[in-house]
Order: sequence, then C-alpha cells, then structure tokens
Amino acid sequence: MPDEYRTVAGPGVHETEVNRSRFLCALAPAATEREAQDFIAAVRKEHADASHNCWAYVIGADASVQKASDDGEPGGTAGVPMLQMLLRRDMRYVVAVVTRYFGGVKLGAGGLIRAYGGAVGEALDTLGTRTRRRYRLATVTVDHQRAGKLENDLRTGGREVRDVRYGEAVTIEIALPDADVPAFRSWLADATAGTACFEAGGEAYGDT
Repeated sequence: MPDEYRTVAGPGVHETEVNRSRFLCALAPAATEREAQDFIAAVRKEHADASHNCWAYVIGADASVQKASDDGEPGGTAGVPMLQMLLRRDMRYVVAVVTRYFGGVKLGAGGLIRAYGGAVGEALDTLGTRTRRRYRLATVTVDHQRAGKLENDLRTGGREVRDVRYGEAVTIEIALPDADVPAFRSWLADATAGTACFEAGGEAYGDT
C-alpha cells in the first residue's frame, strides 16, 4: 500500500471551450468501481443529447483498477488521455466524465487528445484535490482518572481521535502514521506513568 494518494475534494463540473466545442468535465470521488459506473451513468443521462460522454476512472490506492472509454471519438483520443492525466496527477478513487458538445470544427487526433486531457487537468486545478495518508489504527486503554487529560493531550497534539468508549476503563481509538508508533509508545508511557495499554491494529487512509 502506498503511504499516500490524492483524490478530488468533492464532486463538481468545470467547462472549457475549444474551437467552439464545449467540454464539460465532471469529477467525483469513487470508493468502488460500481460508484464510478453509477456516476458515469448519471452524467450520460443528464447529457443524453451531447455528442460524446467520454470517461476514465482510477480505483484503489495502488491504482489497481484503471478503465477508460472514448465513447465514439477516434480510438485513444479521449478516454486514454483523460486516464493519463488522472495518473499523472497521482489521483486515486476518482472518476472523470468529459461531455462534449460539438461546435462544428473538427479538432483532429492531436487536438482531441489535448482537449480531453486538458479538460481533466483544468477541472482538477479548479475543483481542488486532497491528499489522504496511510495511518496505523491503534487502541489506547487507560483508567478513568487519566482519560480526560490524555484525550485532551491527544487532540491538542494533532492526533486523530476516532472514538472514545467508557467501560471499566476508557478505550480511545486513534490513527497515527506508522513511523510515529515507537515515539508515540514512549510518549504514552510518560504521559500515563506507564499505566496505559497500547494495541496496534490495522491500517486505514485518512486526510492529511
């Protein structure tokens, strides 16, 4: 698993014009291939009168799923340059649909490649992206007497507190970068006089 990846900040649409043809690039985050396909279907339905609805998506932090379609444009002139732009920008879990309304001027293969790839690049710049980093999930168990101060210290120290549960003891679920685990263990021992229990769990991605 890569340490981090980028994705779109949220769904949105950005429009560009090239030689009187309108190019509308719709971007959205997609956690699964089904989500990407549903988004594509929704855009195609909304713009059923368009000349083309070309698309590309990348799913997986390691870009394990990559698919694209030219939707009637000459082979390799639309979906592939869109996909290449997403990969060049290190985008993951993202789907892009570029809707073209033909303006009467043919662009040629090179022009189409630039237009479709450029539409995605401009949309990413305009709509914004966010970086997600791989974290180690961990559980800290501490007595009630120390729990309040510990939770406060974690939050003010910039640690991601995901959950707090109260029982016989207090269980605090956190997420921290793998590289920080040894130092965090030492800090925790000092902060709780060695009374807290630290248990490392699995991995997950979170916003930086």
